[in-house]
Amino acid sequence: MKKLFTLIVSLWVCSLAAWAQESIPQVIPALQNWKGYSGRLVLPGEGRIVIEPSAEAQLGEVAATLADDLKEMFGRMYRVTTGKPSRQDIYLYLAKPDKALGEEGYELDIRSHVSLGASAPKGVFWGTRTLLQMLYNQPEGLQKGKAADFPAYAHRGFMLDTGRKFFSMDFLKSYVKILSFYKMNEFQIHLNDNGFVEFFNNDWNQTYAAFRLESDCFPGLTAKDGSYTKAEFKEFQKLANRYGIEIIPEIDVPAHSLAFTHYNPRLAAEKKEYGMDHLDLYKPEVYAFLDTLFAEYIGGDDPVFTGPYVHIGTDEYNIKEVEQFRYFTDYYLKYIRSFGKIPRLWGSLKQMKGTTPVDIKGCYVNAWNYGWLDLETALKEGYKVINTCDAYLYIVPGVNYYHDYLDTRWLYNEWTPEQMNNGFEVEKGNPDLLGAMFAVWNDRVGNGISQQDVHARCFPALQVLSEKMWGGENRNRMPYEAFEKLCHNMPEAPGVNLLAKVKGKTALIPSEEVLVFSGTDTVNTVLDEIGYPYAVEFEICPDAEPVTDAVLFKGPHSVVITNWNGTGKFAFRREGYEFVFHNYRLPAAQWTKIRIEGDGKGTSLFVNGKLEERLEGRVGEVYNAKWKRKDRIWYMEMLVFPLRQIGDSMMGFKGKMKNVVCIPQEKEVQ
Repeated sequence: MKKLFTLIVSLWVCSLAAWAQESIPQVIPALQNWKGYSGRLVLPGEGRIVIEPSAEAQLGEVAATLADDLKEMFGRMYRVTTGKPSRQDIYLYLAKPDKALGEEGYELDIRSHVSLGASAPKGVFWGTRTLLQMLYNQPEGLQKGKAADFPAYAHRGFMLDTGRKFFSMDFLKSYVKILSFYKMNEFQIHLNDNGFVEFFNNDWNQTYAAFRLESDCFPGLTAKDGSYTKAEFKEFQKLANRYGIEIIPEIDVPAHSLAFTHYNPRLAAEKKEYGMDHLDLYKPEVYAFLDTLFAEYIGGDDPVFTGPYVHIGTDEYNIKEVEQFRYFTDYYLKYIRSFGKIPRLWGSLKQMKGTTPVDIKGCYVNAWNYGWLDLETALKEGYKVINTCDAYLYIVPGVNYYHDYLDTRWLYNEWTPEQMNNGFEVEKGNPDLLGAMFAVWNDRVGNGISQQDVHARCFPALQVLSEKMWGGENRNRMPYEAFEKLCHNMPEAPGVNLLAKVKGKTALIPSEEVLVFSGTDTVNTVLDEIGYPYAVEFEICPDAEPVTDAVLFKGPHSVVITNWNGTGKFAFRREGYEFVFHNYRLPAAQWTKIRIEGDGKGTSLFVNGKLEERLEGRVGEVYNAKWKRKDRIWYMEMLVFPLRQIGDSMMGFKGKMKNVVCIPQEKEVQ
């Protein structure tokens, strides 16, 4: 009887805990405070966003963005107006300053209508992200209640290395929306960098390097394989500002500067042992070049870099040049300040100890490495500090020395922005520790990684770090397993589906209908693409004289071709890479059943139910002349499968197809 009573009590406690969990709106990041009321508010398909009349100028853009997002996510048509709220309206207003909430905090009150207010437009905007998530997770109606919500850390960031891998402007704009949806507020764009010389025949002149911005002062400097015009970069920053994101442009000097020495070899360090990616810190020509380069983007009445911050890199220069490096760093901190900008840097001053003064007053530093510059040193030196600890927060796809995927479970359960990898932990509430940033570095140039595969690595980390950096108190009520399931079920952002999720098995051609292609025919489908894990099945009968390199499937990011190089082989192309299934040749003038499966590790080809080839695990090996060792490169042969159209108007497939089906295979997170 005693055991039965204990069991009943345990079940009651568990059910109570479950009820308490369900009574709190499930959003990412978690709310700081929530007081629930009874009942739900069902918002109509067509409604109003009402702005307090006195706040129309400040909140008009916020309201317009919310209206766009409601339409994009739910098909709801909401018009923006001013006045007093009525039942089932969404009401936006500005309140008096509140120290507890700060500039980014807000109050959300859901009763007969939704009331959302803050002391600043940014706070109201963050509240709209919460509202959208609540609507998504509560299709039966919004829980009535009141939230007071605010971030624990003012700087919540992400850095993307575009120097060693180009990311399209469309991708960057999508990422602004993703970061914003999860209340991250900084996006650092690493605009220049270079590959490792050992992967380019140990020849600096052959080593990949890129600077991604249009330059009028130095024609020919801009990368040929992908870049951003000044106009589109300014528009990008404008979009980011609309979504509450601060863009931090980074021009990395004086190391990682091979793009500049390729352009003008005289800028390279005289000591060849340093590497051609090191600028010569003693040459006036280097300072004249960099002065002009920075001024091109931060000078004038209408600068290209529109925000308050400019990042100058200053990491990993040869330690033999301590004093001159310190002089260089100080020079460019002052130079950036002279344009009214706030300098930011990676910093190396723990490693580069010397006597040459460096004025770091008002500078923001990424404390990134215990050897070069760590949290403790940065705080003692007087920096404003962003924790970007490489051991915990660096993603480097396809290497064996940093994370390919971050350890999200550990980050969720254990990590805080006060922690660094040596065990040192800053005291809570230190005013100079402003927050944290995670980073993606694309060290292995040419390894085949795609934009979407980078995103697949970033997105789970982003969700967890958003949670930890906003610091919602309600997180403590949710174990990691429940949080992971919530993450899995959440969208990326309004109108964004870089993961290419597809709901359910989808027939792209009516069953048994035979499509005939002449080489110039196209059939549009209901889907753009399908992401991991998936299977795409089709039956195919090529013409007796098939087209060489014929486009079979085409999407926004890739193509699948048949008869590669006239060999009958299947292949796919994306972002300048080509991958071929060499083990199988498709016969002409006969029907064959094909199944292609893809996941986050590779791509498989099945023919008539039999696995013919798996593209995964290919490794390249090179000799590192500097360290006299062999280094490896792991190739990424994954495919987010293109489905927007079958065939092509120019180099299309010639033959017949039927029974084209895509099948998502992802298992629900438990």
